[in-house]
Amino acid sequence: MTASHSIPSSDRRWLKVLVAGAALVTVTFGIRQVFGLFVVPISTDLGSGVQTIALAIAVQNLIWGFSSPLFGAMADRIGAWKVAILGAVIYTAGLLSTAYIVSPGGVFLGQALIGLGLGSAGISIAIGAVGRVVPPGRRSVAFGLVTSFGSFGQFALLPVTQMMIGTYGWQQALVILSFLMAAMTAMALGMRTDQQAKTAEVAHELSTGEALRVAARSRDYLLLTAGFFVCGLQLVFITTHLPVFLFDNGVDAEIASWSLALVGLFNIVGAFVCGWLGSKLSKRKTLATVYLLRGLIMCAFFLLPVTPASALIFGAMMGLLWLGTIPLTSGLIVTFFGPKHLSMLYGIAFTSHQIGSFVGSWLGGVVYDMTASYTIMWWLNVGAALFAFGVNWIIREAPVDTPSAQPAAA
Repeated sequence: MTASHSIPSSDRRWLKVLVAGAALVTVTFGIRQVFGLFVVPISTDLGSGVQTIALAIAVQNLIWGFSSPLFGAMADRIGAWKVAILGAVIYTAGLLSTAYIVSPGGVFLGQALIGLGLGSAGISIAIGAVGRVVPPGRRSVAFGLVTSFGSFGQFALLPVTQMMIGTYGWQQALVILSFLMAAMTAMALGMRTDQQAKTAEVAHELSTGEALRVAARSRDYLLLTAGFFVCGLQLVFITTHLPVFLFDNGVDAEIASWSLALVGLFNIVGAFVCGWLGSKLSKRKTLATVYLLRGLIMCAFFLLPVTPASALIFGAMMGLLWLGTIPLTSGLIVTFFGPKHLSMLYGIAFTSHQIGSFVGSWLGGVVYDMTASYTIMWWLNVGAALFAFGVNWIIREAPVDTPSAQPAAA
C-alpha cells in the first residue's frame, strides 16, 4: 500500500548484492587490467627483459585460477562477503609488495598475492553471490550487468594509471591503487544477506562432493571448460603484450593505454548485450560466435598496417566481445547444475581460463624475446579462436543427469 512495499524485500536484497558485486569487480578486475602498463617501467628498473615481468604476471594468473575454486567453495559455504573481505586485504598486500620490493623476487611475491586476491575477491565470487539471490529469469542479464559494470574499472583506470605512472612513477602509482583496493573491504559488506538462498531449486541440488563428481563426468561442462582456456589465452596476451606490440610499430604509449581503455568502455555494452542475448537465444551458439568474431578481428588487426587509428578501432571491437564470455559461461553452468555451487564450478572452469592466461602472458614473452616479434602469437590466438568456436558449438544446452532433482535453467 505504501511506496516502501513497491519493491519486494527479496528484490531489494538481490539489487544490493548486484551493485556490490559489480563495484567489487570494477576495482579488482580494473586494477588487474592495468599491469600491462607496468611491464616496460618495471623491466627497465630491474634491468630485465620483458619475459621476467610477463612470467610474474603469468604466475599471478595461474594462482588466480587455481585458487578460485577453493575460495569459491568457501564462499558457497560461509558467505561470499567474508571471502571477498579477505581477498581485498590480500590484493592490497600484493600491490604494496610489488611497489616496495623492487627485485624479481618482490615482483613475483606481489603478483602471487594479487593472484590470491583475485581468486578470493574477483569475478567468480561476485558471480556466485549474484547467482544465488537473483531470480532465475533474470540471472543471465544480471551476470551481464555485473560483468559490464565491472568493465568500467578497466576504462577508468587505464588512462588514469598511465597518467600516474608518468607523473609519480610506477611505484607510487601502485601505492595509490592499493588504497583504492583497500576500500573494497567495506564494499564487500554489500554482498551480505540475511541467509543463503533457500529456494526450491537450491534445496534439491547436489552436495559439494556430488557436484564435483557429476561435473567431472559431464561432457558439456568439460567442453565449456576447454573453450574457456582460449578466453584466458586471448585476453591476457592482449592486455600484457599489446602495449609492447604497438610500441614496436611506432604507436605511442598513450595510444596503447587508450586502446585498452576502449576495450573496457565498449565491453560495458558488449558484456550486457551478451548476457541479454543469453536470456533470449542459445547461450552455446552465442558463446561460440563470440570466439569466432574475436579470431576474425585479431587476424585483421595484425595483418593490416598498425596505426594509432587501427589500435583504437581494435580496442573498441575487441571490447564488444571482451568479457561477453562470462555471463554466457556462467549461465551455461547454471543451466547444467543450478546456482548452489556456482562459485566453485565457475571457479573450476576459470582455472582453465587462467591456465590459458598463463600461456598467453608467459609464451608471449618467450616468443617475443626469441623472435623480437609477436607474429607467431597472433596466429596462435586466431587458431585458438577457431577451436573454441567448435567446442562450444557442439555443447548440449540442457541440465545434466544427476542423482538429485534436476536444476532449473538460468
